[in-house]
Amino acid sequence: MLSQVHEHIVGELNQGAKTDTVFVVTAIIFDLIVLGINSAVAGEASSSYNENTFSTDIIMVVFMVLVLLVNGISITGLAVGRSTRNKLLSGLVKMYSDHDVAAYYDTALLGNYNKRYALFTVVIGSLAATAVIVPLIIRFV
Repeated sequence: MLSQVHEHIVGELNQGAKTDTVFVVTAIIFDLIVLGINSAVAGEASSSYNENTFSTDIIMVVFMVLVLLVNGISITGLAVGRSTRNKLLSGLVKMYSDHDVAAYYDTALLGNYNKRYALFTVVIGSLAATAVIVPLIIRFV
């Protein structure tokens, strides 16, 4: 029974890692695409030949709201993934401790995982900020 619990926890950890990867990759690709689109729209809106800046500004605002929404969901998903991983790994450590094999798992890894999640969050937040700020600079400066 113990090996089945172990396999289940490891399976959950693997599934969580895949889900976290989806959140990170989706946010990064989305931010880069929106950065390109909004930069082009902002460039068009700031052009002296464009008389219809209201519609281009609305398009930019819509994409900026989507950036905030998608990145908010991704960061929330990562926070849930971090919490789930911590709980699962804590359970594994407890199981290892109960069976006198805890020496083979360095609990410092728990802190490393948390740092990794923090770094992913910073990357996503930085790209989101870039996807919002750069087009605004192009549009208004």
